[in-house]
Amino acid sequence: MKLYLWPRSLATRTALVLLLGLAIVQVAGLTIHALDRMDVQRLAQARDLAVRVASFYRTIALTDPGRRPTVLADLHRGPDLTAALAGSPPDVDMPEMPTPEQRLLRVNMSMVWMGAPNLRWREMVIYGGHPWGKVVVAMRLPDGEWLNVRAKLEPLRPWHSPTFLVAFSLMTAVAAVLTLWAVRRLTAPVRLLAEAAEALGRDVNAPPLPENGPTEVAVAAVAFNTMASRIRRFVQDRTELLTAIGHDLRTPITRLKLRAEFIEDDEQRGKILADLEELEAMVSATLAFGRDSRAMETVTSIDLAELLRTILDDAGDARPDVADRLTYEGPSHLTVQARTLSLKRALVNLVTNAVTYGGAARVRLALQDDRMVVIEIEDDGPGISPAEMDRVFEPFHRGEPSRNRETGGVGLGLPIARNILRAHGGDVTLANRPAGGLRARVTLPV
Repeated sequence: MKLYLWPRSLATRTALVLLLGLAIVQVAGLTIHALDRMDVQRLAQARDLAVRVASFYRTIALTDPGRRPTVLADLHRGPDLTAALAGSPPDVDMPEMPTPEQRLLRVNMSMVWMGAPNLRWREMVIYGGHPWGKVVVAMRLPDGEWLNVRAKLEPLRPWHSPTFLVAFSLMTAVAAVLTLWAVRRLTAPVRLLAEAAEALGRDVNAPPLPENGPTEVAVAAVAFNTMASRIRRFVQDRTELLTAIGHDLRTPITRLKLRAEFIEDDEQRGKILADLEELEAMVSATLAFGRDSRAMETVTSIDLAELLRTILDDAGDARPDVADRLTYEGPSHLTVQARTLSLKRALVNLVTNAVTYGGAARVRLALQDDRMVVIEIEDDGPGISPAEMDRVFEPFHRGEPSRNRETGGVGLGLPIARNILRAHGGDVTLANRPAGGLRARVTLPV
């Protein structure tokens, strides 16, 4: 089983990519800022240490050698800075300070040195540094004595700045909000296009997309509206063509019926009239299959539960012998948005199919995920072979092979039902029941 962690939504994907890029930029900026602050803090520490060490040295160098211990004891020294006189540099367990830091400290001490040239230190050794948290500066006085100064170094804190953290957090939050807003605005046309395509599938007279916004969006909207207009024109032309064909065919059929009445042979007259009735039924069914009733009917709120009960009552009146096997199970009321006449026709076809071939119609209605309505219609018939499951939805395909319209029909009931349900954004599927019989499963959006 594969686990897909990458989101499917275009908006979410775009937002994640942009936010990831923003995070990388912010981290890079933080790193550069931290390195810069470390350099600034290191320079400030070097200047401060240089001033204090040079002050110690100048005071001791200007003092008579006999009084140096007393003066050194009287100098103000904090816990982070100590000084002592010795005959040599101190023995410490630290290496000499790295060259870049040592050079920085020496340069700063040279800048703050204000003593006489003959008092300048003859030799200087510097140990330690930031990795050890302290520095030892040993300076040889003009008379050969050594002044050893020990200083503690404060750790570098490039992140220790409340103002910076507040500013950084504020900038990050604003950038994230603007990114999410921009992604939502940029992907909104895609969502609108999908909704418009879904609406067009349900209703060819759905309102067009607004042709505004960025150039690419406007061009896509114009192309979609043009396609929708062509589809509407095609459907209208087909409806007009079928209406004309139906009118032209019914007229000669009516004349043939009248002429058949003059046939003296009763048997031949009966056969001809039966053929003409079948032909007329096929013409009517063909017109119904091709007619775009959606163009003449608007979407309204209907009580689907009440509609199903009414269809079952009508079926029971037409077939009293199976009335006790026509049942409904589900909520008392369930409202959906649909075209009443079209939807009723589709459901009537399915119930009639169950009654005709299965001798029963047990209807169940349920709401699934608050977004989809499921209708199941079960019968007690022989079912359908797997090879016929898809073919029964083909126009003029008869699941019952006889030419008798009372048993085999004209093969348009299920295709008409599926066309209507798909026009509503739903569908219908068939499956054999394990206990026998057929189950028609209808799905419809709420």
